[in-house]
Amino acid sequence: MLPEISDLIHRSAVFLPGDPARGGRIALWQADGTGTGARPWTGAGSFEELTVVTPDLRRTPVRALVLTIDEALPVLTRARTRAETAADSGSTAFWGAAALLALRFAAQGKLLPGVSPAGHDAWRIGPLEAVDLDEVRALAAAMPPAARCVPIDPEGALDPEGPPRLPAAEPLLRAFLDAVADTLPRSPAAPAAAGGPAFAARPAERRPDLREWAAEVAAGHDAGARLSLRIELTREPGRAPQAAGAAGARAAAEADGATTASEAAGHAGGFRAVLQMHSPADAALVADAADVWAGSGAAAAAFPPGARLDALRALRRAARLWPPLAPLLGAAVPDSVELADEEVTELLGETAAALAADGVQVHWPRGLVRGLTPRAVVGPPSPTRPGSPDTQDTQDTAGSSLPSGLLSPGALLSFSWRHALGDRGDLTPAELDRLAEAHRPLVRLRDQWVLIDPAEARRARALQDRTVAAADALAAVLTGSAEIDGERVAVEASGAVERLRARLTGDAREDEGIAAPPGLRATLRDYQLRGLRWLARMTSLGLGACLADDMGLGKTVTLIALHLHRNRPGAATAGPTLVVCPASLLGNWEREIEKFAPGTPVRRFHGPARSLAGLTPGAGEFVLTTYGTMRLDTPALAATDWGLVVADEAQHVKNPHSSTAKALRTVPARARVALTGTPVENDLSELWAVLDWTTPGILGRLGTFRARYAEPVESGRDPQAAVRLAALVRPFLLRRKKSDPGIAPELPPKTETDHAVSLTGEQTALYEAVVRETLAA
Repeated sequence: MLPEISDLIHRSAVFLPGDPARGGRIALWQADGTGTGARPWTGAGSFEELTVVTPDLRRTPVRALVLTIDEALPVLTRARTRAETAADSGSTAFWGAAALLALRFAAQGKLLPGVSPAGHDAWRIGPLEAVDLDEVRALAAAMPPAARCVPIDPEGALDPEGPPRLPAAEPLLRAFLDAVADTLPRSPAAPAAAGGPAFAARPAERRPDLREWAAEVAAGHDAGARLSLRIELTREPGRAPQAAGAAGARAAAEADGATTASEAAGHAGGFRAVLQMHSPADAALVADAADVWAGSGAAAAAFPPGARLDALRALRRAARLWPPLAPLLGAAVPDSVELADEEVTELLGETAAALAADGVQVHWPRGLVRGLTPRAVVGPPSPTRPGSPDTQDTQDTAGSSLPSGLLSPGALLSFSWRHALGDRGDLTPAELDRLAEAHRPLVRLRDQWVLIDPAEARRARALQDRTVAAADALAAVLTGSAEIDGERVAVEASGAVERLRARLTGDAREDEGIAAPPGLRATLRDYQLRGLRWLARMTSLGLGACLADDMGLGKTVTLIALHLHRNRPGAATAGPTLVVCPASLLGNWEREIEKFAPGTPVRRFHGPARSLAGLTPGAGEFVLTTYGTMRLDTPALAATDWGLVVADEAQHVKNPHSSTAKALRTVPARARVALTGTPVENDLSELWAVLDWTTPGILGRLGTFRARYAEPVESGRDPQAAVRLAALVRPFLLRRKKSDPGIAPELPPKTETDHAVSLTGEQTALYEAVVRETLAA
């Protein structure tokens, strides 16, 4: 049983280090020097007589309750929460904060194996980044004197005879963090799972033979020094040696601006990798390994005595990942190593990432342009391409010039590759050819040196321009990227596609020219007018939309206003509107249309006498039907030229494999609108079902959508997938809630009306029985 938190908040607490680290303990005692509270103690831990030093440096005997780290962690973490409102909780609150910090480091996987001074297996916290070290130091600086009340001698043991003094704050805090790290990975089942007791069992295991192995693991992470490689040119670019004959001709050609790979080959010189050392404790402390070995310079002198040995250990591990570093291990001073062209090319690929994962960063000269930046440009196809849709510019409702066939069924858009070289603009095909044909990773191009893997340039040259479906292209430009052959590349829009993107993502004030239609017998609230303008813009562009307002915000009147707007005199969007809804809403739709748009023709396509006879394309008529009737009479509905199809309570088709959803997809229309207050109830596949009906193909195939967006977003493993999905969905879905700041003030006061209901005799008797039982209880 753990101690009561209320009994611990006002106690003094101190950490007693141990060897191994998991042997450390937490001691707590009352202000009067006892370890118990007002009632007899029956909880965890044991009582010991300790001699502590008070903050005023007086040695005082106390009877303390001593807890192991296992026993103390739940107490400290909970005491930390309670202590936030306690006035006298400095030491307990501090060790509670330290416990939370240790748990966070451990949860982030910042654990390293080691061997204690006494030779025991022990985990410790590490490696810590600069921000982590700052946090540890800040917490140590806040350590109250009451949290370090155990006297110590220079070796760290209790000293009953020496002068009273308090231990240093940061080493004591680091010892506590290591004690938590050494405790957490161990459990009764751990030794069997790990294949042995070392670093898994709770009892101490003496393994001094592992000390060198532990030092090898720590080297380059948080012990002594970290390494990096500074790549240098062995000959300054622009200075070619004097040569005669063919070599001299090549140099002269280079001086005149020649850019072929063979010309640059004799001019660039070679490469070397210079070994640098960094301090894990101070990110600003860096020095060449040669200077550290020679002990020259202030930076080199700041490294501890064991830094050279730790650097060699880290270098040995790095050489296993990249063999060209092996000669440095045998050198008296590991200063630098000459690199062949193919070795430099390796550093341009996955080798640099592998070294970085092991803590060894690669730094390139600032004057070099490294690698190509690919991107795709999406635009309308050439009007002269056979089979391409007509791309003659027309005016949409807002006056923006957009091609009429841009988003027509089967339309294709161009997908062209561009490759940028630093900030010097796109490469021409001839320049890309020169890079692809290079025999060296360093090439002179546009009066600057380019460092590039020739194989990467050849892959870039092999990329072919192509055409893609309009929906796929629109999705790419809205998210700003596309996944090509497993890699994500940036995507830009051009021409009419860029104008379309700007219309979809631009300022809503561009639609302010759209007002409530004259035939509407209602005053639209501001948010309803914004909804009308948004729907008018989307449908005028030939795109679908999902209006996902909360129930009671007026989706029906907004849709009626849209119908009147699309059927205004002279509008090219005129045509009948088909509303598919649950049977219980048919009457409501009829009443709302009669109320807000009197004189607008309405017919029910429902029941045995249903018929579409006499329906004319320009009549501006409403046709109301149910999901069940739509499923039964799909051929008749699909044969009609609908100006607009509306799916009310669209969550009825959230399963794309249902017969209702399949039937609804076969009903053609110039625009589609989904009305629902719950676009997503269970998972993101429901959102796909709704938006793939309103704007087919915008989210891709269902399987692709699940792999690219739904699974990464629902699992939380890829936050960027959620950002891309939001950017893709935002133009096609308008979600408003009653609690939104811009909507709540516009809603009328809540109206409550009491209606008396007569009860049957049986209901009356049951009610009276329930009341009697309630009163008797």
